[in-house]
Formats: sequence, structure tokens, C-alpha cells
Amino acid sequence: MILPLYKGLATALGPVIDVYLDRRVARGKEDPGRLDERRGIADRSRPEGRLIWLHAASVGEAVGLLTLVRALRDTRPDLVLLMTTGTTTSADAMAKRLPEGVIHQFVPVDRPAWVGRFLAHWRPDLGIWMESDLWPTLVTEADARGIPMAIVDGRLSVGAFQRWRRLGRLARPLFDAFDLVLAASEDQARRFSALGCADVRYAGNLKAAGDPPVVDDTLAADIRGVIAGRPVWLAASTHPGEDSVVLDAHARLAAARPDLLTVIVPRHTRRGDEIAALAQSRGLGLARRSAGEPVTPRTAIYLADTMGEIAAFYSAIPVTFLAGSLVPVGGHNPIEPAHCGTALVFGPLIPNNRDAADALLAAGGAMEIRDAVSLAETVGALLDDPAAAAQMAASARAVADEGRAGLDRILDALSPLLPGEAG
Repeated sequence: MILPLYKGLATALGPVIDVYLDRRVARGKEDPGRLDERRGIADRSRPEGRLIWLHAASVGEAVGLLTLVRALRDTRPDLVLLMTTGTTTSADAMAKRLPEGVIHQFVPVDRPAWVGRFLAHWRPDLGIWMESDLWPTLVTEADARGIPMAIVDGRLSVGAFQRWRRLGRLARPLFDAFDLVLAASEDQARRFSALGCADVRYAGNLKAAGDPPVVDDTLAADIRGVIAGRPVWLAASTHPGEDSVVLDAHARLAAARPDLLTVIVPRHTRRGDEIAALAQSRGLGLARRSAGEPVTPRTAIYLADTMGEIAAFYSAIPVTFLAGSLVPVGGHNPIEPAHCGTALVFGPLIPNNRDAADALLAAGGAMEIRDAVSLAETVGALLDDPAAAAQMAASARAVADEGRAGLDRILDALSPLLPGEAG
């Protein structure tokens, strides 16, 4: 009853949806040159061959899905790969990061006519959904056309799970449409099973299966030369509100270690002036990498406000605070620094990568802090015990390596749903 009503309303409200899309264009939330894609009108013809359609909601999910996209491209070059996302930020990110030949389109708005147009044009042989961006019309119409579908890195927040469960049998057609659910964790697998999904497994976590960052060994060696002979720690990918916490922690640490060097790599390099002013207002000696300023014995803060070098800093510095975890920005993927051999510390606000964070904590590959005081205490303990820091880094790397093995299990689980090779 509820699904036909939903589809009927979506059809009847077509003019309202058009106005809504126009307003989103005016606010910069839609690409005016690609608005037809939101109505299911493709910007190109469908290539010949078997087509795998992969969907992710926004930039975080799309970046996580890239690991699978690359693996499919490497193992099944005969397949046509189509990725859909729903935001301009994700489209911009995919334009830079998708492998050559992979098609990106905006997902159609969940209106029957537009969804039908999209599916009729692209004719997917398999649909793969990242996490839980489940649009009722898109899911059920794909199912009605006999398109096999799977969810990878399936996850439902507690609130979303409870809402779906309250709908009971009304939500059943949506979850029945999926041939396979590869959940992001054992706990998430239990949630999908409770909603009636037939084949639910935990094979691995795509966000934990990403390719190791490419470390420029020459650059890492240069950084080691710059910081040699001093206790040093890294604050990586800082956001507004976190730099002051890092500087507070630096003050506590430096009280017992006057030669301490704190390296700050901001998430966005445009914040360099802001962070420099903050450090200088505290009377701290500062060197800015973007300005080519040398690190001297008087330098307390090394501001690495440069692009594309963070992996080398992870590799060169023994202790890292992964920021984006003390302010509500979702958190960053801790598996990336874990690959590089640094002891990891992060805050509690890491919902977008909670599963990976919990795996690292459980394995002794990371420690969680709450504020400047606990950050200073934890970093100080690791600086004072290099063997403990090295052991933590080794444990983190083991978790990262296991994540790569998880990708193989995910591919194996998807294999029966992939179309056979043409020939």
C-alpha cells in the first residue's frame, strides 16, 4: 500500500520537483549543465557490453566505492562500469578520481518516469549499492526488471534501522529486492537480517580495503632529515576548532620536552594563514612549508600547508593524531595512515569510519582521546616509549593488511552475480 502511494505522489508532484531542482541549481546544489541526468536523461549513449551500475550517495561513500571500482576494472576489463551519485561534490571528486573509461552520471530523482528512463537507457546487468542510500522507486523498479542487486559496506544507523523496522512488512519489497547484502560489520549484518534480507554476510569493509597511500620515499627521507634528533608528532587533516586543541596539547607536551616539534597538516591548505596566526599569537616559533621556511632549533610548529604530501609525513613521523575527529565533520579514514607505519591517535567523532576505527582500537593499533589533556597524555606516553609506539604502528598495519584481504572476499562474494565474460 505505502509503495504505490509513494510512487503516485512522486508522479503527481512532478512540477513541484522541477521547481525544487531549479532552486537547488540556484543554490549551487545541482549542476545546471547536467540537470537532465536527474530526470533520467543520459548525456551519452550506452556502450556495448555487460554493464555494472554502482551507486553511492555522496563523496564519502563514492570514495569508499572506488576501491571496488578499481578492482572490477582490473579483474574484469570486459565490463562497462557506471557510477551514480547524488551530489555535485561527489561528481567533482569522481571526475578527478574515477579510472579512465568509468562513466559517471547523477542518480535520477526517485520519480517513476525518470527512474524508468534511466533504467531503460543503461540496462544494467547488475546493480551494486554502497551502504544504504536506498531509493524505493529506483530499487523496486530495478528489481521488477530482473536486475540482480547487491549492497556492499551495508550500514544502517540505529535510527534508520528502527524506522525501517517499524514499517515492518511495508518495507519488505525494498529489502527483498537485494540478492546479496555484504554488511560493513557483524553488527550491521544482524540489522539487515532483522529487516528480512535473505543473504546477508560480513566479508570485509571497503573503507578498510583501500589502496595504501603512495609514499614518496625521497620526500619521506627529506622530512626525516628535517625533524631528526627531536621528539616529533603529527596532527593530520586538522579542521577549524582542532588547531587550538593541538596547540594546547603542544604546550603541555613541551613543558617536559622543550625541543618538541609539532607538525600540523591542515585538511585544507587555504587555512594556512589562519593556523599560522593562531600559533604566532601564542608566541610559538613557526615554519611554513608552503613558504619554504626552514625548520630551526627555535621552530616549535611546522605548518605543512602543502598539497599531496601527507603520506610522506605519515611515513616519517612515529606518532600521528588523525584530526577531523574532535569536531563533527564525520572523521577521516584511519586505514590510510595505518598503512604507513605510524602510531595512531584519534578523537571520538569519527562516524563515517567507525568500523575501521573500532577494528584498530580492538587490535591495539590506535588509541582514542577526548580533548587536549588526553591528547597530550597519550602522545607523550608514545613519545616516551618508542617501542610501544612501534608496536602500535605494527598492529595498525596488520589491520590495514587484513582490510586488503577483505576486498578479495568481497569480490568472491559478488562473483556469482557478475555477468559472464562475453565470448
